[in-house]
Amino acid sequence: MKALRHFLLALQFFTRVPLPGRLAAWVGYSPPRQQACLAYFPLVGALVGAAGAICLRAALLALPGVGASPWIAAVLAVIVTTMLTGAFHEDGLADLADGLGGHVSRERALEIMKDSRIGSYGAIALVLSLLLRIGLIAALVQIDPGMAAWAWFAGHALSRLMPVGIVALLPYIRENDSKSALTASRAGGRVVAGALFWALLALAAAGWRHPALFWIAGAAACMLAWATMYRLLRRRLQGYTGDALGAVQQVCELAFYLGLLLGLAAAGTA
Repeated sequence: MKALRHFLLALQFFTRVPLPGRLAAWVGYSPPRQQACLAYFPLVGALVGAAGAICLRAALLALPGVGASPWIAAVLAVIVTTMLTGAFHEDGLADLADGLGGHVSRERALEIMKDSRIGSYGAIALVLSLLLRIGLIAALVQIDPGMAAWAWFAGHALSRLMPVGIVALLPYIRENDSKSALTASRAGGRVVAGALFWALLALAAAGWRHPALFWIAGAAACMLAWATMYRLLRRRLQGYTGDALGAVQQVCELAFYLGLLLGLAAAGTA
């Protein structure tokens, strides 16, 4: 029952899925549960990705023979997943881009990130991120629609493992940050192991019908993106904020799709 509570707490925090009043009261809210729910971030991501994957496949089936159907399906899938999460991670990406886009001090960057208004760097990051996500999924659809749907599912799960790694290795540097209310202290080994389990399970489920090499290429690109973001946060901020975690998820998700597509191209499938 504890595991269910932790999962529902993560679901409540990272999606717009409503919990009935009695169920929300049963889930509760306490520091130990806050930390434990980190282990279920990839599982929440898998559910969000599954919704997007179903939308992707349904749109492709509803638009047979339409030349632009891969692009339309990809846009609809993005809409579904963004609505489910309330653009939670996209907001983090925009805020981090605004804070670190210019050559400003650490203190000034944190001040900019706290501002709810979006700046030019944030707007550009959002537009480019959405365009790249749609383009990558549409390209995968043109190669293999089934793989594209599974990639959407696995990408959302695996990319949500990456912020857990940041929480495990870097200090939390801001007080009263609603986006990090559940992650304000470092993740322990058991939590990291739990998150890794769900992410690998999702990746295994996605890869059962396709060569493992493609998924390894996607995962490797995801890890490279994580290492880049980790180095950036350590150097510029000396820690993480809630916005930073959202940005890590977004960048790693894009890297996963790009790595998968490059793997397919290298194998001659594309």
